[in-house]
Amino acid sequence: MGLAVAHSLARRGWSVGLLRRAQRDAAGFAAAGMAAPHAEGLSGTLLALAQRSLHMIPQWVSAIEEDSGLPCGWLPCGTVAPFTSHAHRQAFPTAAMGHPLDRAGLEAEAPGISPAFTCGLLFPQDGQLDSRRKLMAALERACRHRGVYFEEGVTVERLSWDQDGGGHQRLVGIALRTRDGERRKLPCGQAVLCCGAWSQQLLPCVPVTPVKGQMFSVQAPRRALRRVLFGPGTYLVPRQDGLVVVGATTEQVGFTPGLTPMGQTRLEQGLRQLLPAATRWPPMERWYGFRPCTRDQQPVLGPGPLKGLVLATGHHRNGVLLAAVTAELTRV
Repeated sequence: MGLAVAHSLARRGWSVGLLRRAQRDAAGFAAAGMAAPHAEGLSGTLLALAQRSLHMIPQWVSAIEEDSGLPCGWLPCGTVAPFTSHAHRQAFPTAAMGHPLDRAGLEAEAPGISPAFTCGLLFPQDGQLDSRRKLMAALERACRHRGVYFEEGVTVERLSWDQDGGGHQRLVGIALRTRDGERRKLPCGQAVLCCGAWSQQLLPCVPVTPVKGQMFSVQAPRRALRRVLFGPGTYLVPRQDGLVVVGATTEQVGFTPGLTPMGQTRLEQGLRQLLPAATRWPPMERWYGFRPCTRDQQPVLGPGPLKGLVLATGHHRNGVLLAAVTAELTRV
């Protein structure tokens, strides 16, 4: 999210510096990249925000690609949500926004899908971004093209403030620690907090906690799967070159690192139950990351507790989907 916000601010003429502890900590490197608010079954204000962002993605991607010269991997491929009964399909929150599929239609859209699924919904308006391999690299290059200054390997330890004339707390600086242990203060009157799952470590009042997710990928025959397949507990995201991302676990384990046999087994079982033939596709890569989650699953956007501090965090499992609208809404 930090790259998206930095790029947007730089395009508006701001002088932007991006402080980053570790590039690979970013949730964008772990994300499957789905832009699928309808298949996710979102509702209320979150659905409205996500639909707005989905509508913005093509133009947002165009700006990134223009500034970077790199592809973002945007693919408006649509999403299929399968169901084991018509009653379950009818009860789905966004059922009215999708095209109903019978068993034959489901097989046509997702060849080889498990016979346990009797019907489905097609959401052709949904899509995906190849965040791990393309979007993050394109965003970083676009930021550098727009003059964003990067300071790598630094941890923001605390924020400094004073009282303004009206008695309000105002941001005046940031205390940093480098990877070599050096500590220094950076004068700063305006900042955006995009720390993701680590936000509460810097600002305890921000209601964001980490939720770990494990994933893996397999190499499918080209065009074996054309659409994102969003099953109960497991999803498959097919890239244009045949790579298929399989996700994802949901683990309340704090910042406990590493892959686990239990988590990977759970994913493999989910894959078998959704698309049995995919278990024969060769495995490619396994990884994990930490989602920034809030209790109500709503992102935390807007002014922070200090004058000059803006919050852009708590996007849960929808960070890639909501990046375009977050970048647009973030003002300093």
